[in-house]
Amino acid sequence: MANKKNTTIKDIANVLGITPSAVSKALSDHPRISVKTKEAVRETAKKMDYRPNRLAVSLRKGKSNLVGVIVPRAKSNFFSSIVENIEKSLNQEGYNVIITQSNESYKKECSNIDALLQIQVDGIIASISNDTTDLNHYKKIEQNGIPLIMFDRGMKELEVDSVGINDYLSSHLVIEHLTKQSCKRIAHIGGYSHIRIYKNRLKGYKNALKKYNLPILEELILEGDLTKQDGRKKMTQLLKLTKRPDAVYASGDYAALGALQVLLENNIRVPEDIALVGFSNEPFTSLVTPSITTVNQHSEKIGQIAAELFLKKNLKSDLEKAPEYVVLEPELIIRESSKRQ
Repeated sequence: MANKKNTTIKDIANVLGITPSAVSKALSDHPRISVKTKEAVRETAKKMDYRPNRLAVSLRKGKSNLVGVIVPRAKSNFFSSIVENIEKSLNQEGYNVIITQSNESYKKECSNIDALLQIQVDGIIASISNDTTDLNHYKKIEQNGIPLIMFDRGMKELEVDSVGINDYLSSHLVIEHLTKQSCKRIAHIGGYSHIRIYKNRLKGYKNALKKYNLPILEELILEGDLTKQDGRKKMTQLLKLTKRPDAVYASGDYAALGALQVLLENNIRVPEDIALVGFSNEPFTSLVTPSITTVNQHSEKIGQIAAELFLKKNLKSDLEKAPEYVVLEPELIIRESSKRQ
């Protein structure tokens, strides 16, 4: 069956016996078009199921009222909460949001950006993928004169507005808590160190160990993609050490969940034998047994602030202004997996 042809302004003009220009002006409520003609055009457009071409309208106005959002993983509650709050804030200001996910792929991230630029979004709000080391595709956004706002995994090299939490301080809060539980061999399952937030968490972890006179041991420092499977793999690796850690700090809750599964499968008591801390405050962390201690990243605030940064940048049309870096204070949520005392 053939696809139904979309009604055009020319089709409406042919039915009414007027020019396409008159139809266009009537639909945009032009003062030089009579009320009678406007009513006839609108009634005919409704009957013919006419829908304006958004892209064509945006080309004429130079504004699409569309904002692209790029997330590494849509299934993460942390990222979905951020997107929900970005959309809520921008909808109130008349913008629609187009959501894309990179699936932690550099190649997919590049194609997402190309697609968003092609439909002429008014701005892009993004968090980079684990796989991304080359930032040229993000620089292309700025070269097109479009505001770019980074959240969570922002990169200072891009010199754009960004919002996230104090990742360095987060690690200090975790290590301070674990030392109070008498933990002395604290392992760290981190994300890829080329990404700023994971680099800062690792730096905070090492400096906090120094502060509390604990050893920094390379065998206890592991790097990965922080998936549940990665957490299982890294925990299995740590259990094979001659001297096991007495605590594990994972830079992601999914990795912490995978680590917890391996510990329980090996009849290792949590937290008595090995304490465990995650990161992000995913909903499941309070539901599993034992519940998982984690760092709250304030996803709702991050989403709201990311939207505000875009609106400020877009309304002022000042892409040359110095970038604004918003850093939120982290919150450690202590639960059963690390609470010995």
